Amino acid sequence: MESVQAIKQRFGIIGNDPKLNRAIEKAIQVAPTDISVLVTGESGVGKESIPKIIHQLSHRKHGKYIAVNCGAIPEGTIDSELFGHEKGSFTGATQTRSGYFEVADGGTIFLDEVGELPLTTQVRLLRVLENGEFIKVGSSKVQKTNVRIVAATNVNMFEAIKKDKFREDLYYRLSTVEIHLPPLRDRQEDIHLLFRKFASDFALKYKMPTIKLTDDAAITLLKFRWGGNIRQLRNIAEQISVLEENRLINSQTLKSYLPDTGSNLPAVISHTKSDSDFSSEREILYKVLFDMKSDLNDLKKLTMELMKHGNDKDVQKNNEGLIQKIYGNESDAQYEESDDDLEILSIPETSSPAVIDSNSSNQDKYHFAEEIEEEETLSLQDKELELIKKSLERHQGKRKLAAAELGISERTLYRKIKQYDL
Repeated sequence: MESVQAIKQRFGIIGNDPKLNRAIEKAIQVAPTDISVLVTGESGVGKESIPKIIHQLSHRKHGKYIAVNCGAIPEGTIDSELFGHEKGSFTGATQTRSGYFEVADGGTIFLDEVGELPLTTQVRLLRVLENGEFIKVGSSKVQKTNVRIVAATNVNMFEAIKKDKFREDLYYRLSTVEIHLPPLRDRQEDIHLLFRKFASDFALKYKMPTIKLTDDAAITLLKFRWGGNIRQLRNIAEQISVLEENRLINSQTLKSYLPDTGSNLPAVISHTKSDSDFSSEREILYKVLFDMKSDLNDLKKLTMELMKHGNDKDVQKNNEGLIQKIYGNESDAQYEESDDDLEILSIPETSSPAVIDSNSSNQDKYHFAEEIEEEETLSLQDKELELIKKSLERHQGKRKLAAAELGISERTLYRKIKQYDL
């Protein structure tokens, strides 16, 4: 059995990270068997190297090795690509075609991005894994194949299973052995090593001196997140090798080639309200409408109490807080009781007071309710002015606190104060 170091040299794998070495060890161990293998890891970590190692170290190394990108084949043709089709089985099928599972009989098939397979194709693949059988599209004849399947995915398979995008039974058939490749950010010691290897390769390819990094550039290289992993690192090395005349690359130059992803910390979403007039006007309008609805409900409640019990002292006493809420403090709403047991509600700046007689008919009581509702129906502008006044009084004229309570910006409140000459 070849050593991990020998395998890395043979297949051009760069790095000494323990997680990477463990992944290669597992590939060496499972290669002599026919066990199905699932390679997992983020996009760009080099998952395609593992199935090559497994194939070359297996007894199938003289058979065919076919790599299939499942995500690149249209859903309507993938069954034909994998399993073949009969002549005339669908429009455009002018002749019988052998699929990959027939062509690779005795060899290995690498199914990259296996998580992208349609559910119907997953059923066919499960049958191949269970008993080595498949049927061509448009045929009823069952065919046998002896193929080793190695699959790879960057998808979270358990999430895909929960969302019914991947069959659970197929997952467990594919992942008899799972080999995980770590992302580049978890291989800190390998990043600069890989960059130097790529820089050397591109210098040879383009016949130019090799680029080198200053110490500060090397630190920048290690701090970057590398979301695209090895593929992204290789692309950056190639760009700099081709475009930079100065072959010594400092941190500033390197940063100009790195995408601006901001900090690696989670993004903080601001909950500060917008200062736009439209947003502020809409917010205060909603508040006014909700307050009006609440006042109207309170008024209905008070009216119903008066209608049921008439001019009862207990009603006035029990609903004193409710009346104060509707008409403000005692200076805004006054309650006077006459000798003949009449109750008068005098409301400033309104029409003549409404009089309720305890002996009046139900018709009179309904008339009272109508008068109260008419008097309480204020314009939105009056309500807005009232809300602003009360809020400023409550906070002793402090606009910032009042604006926060009203749910508007301080700038909008200042404009309203000027508008109403407060």
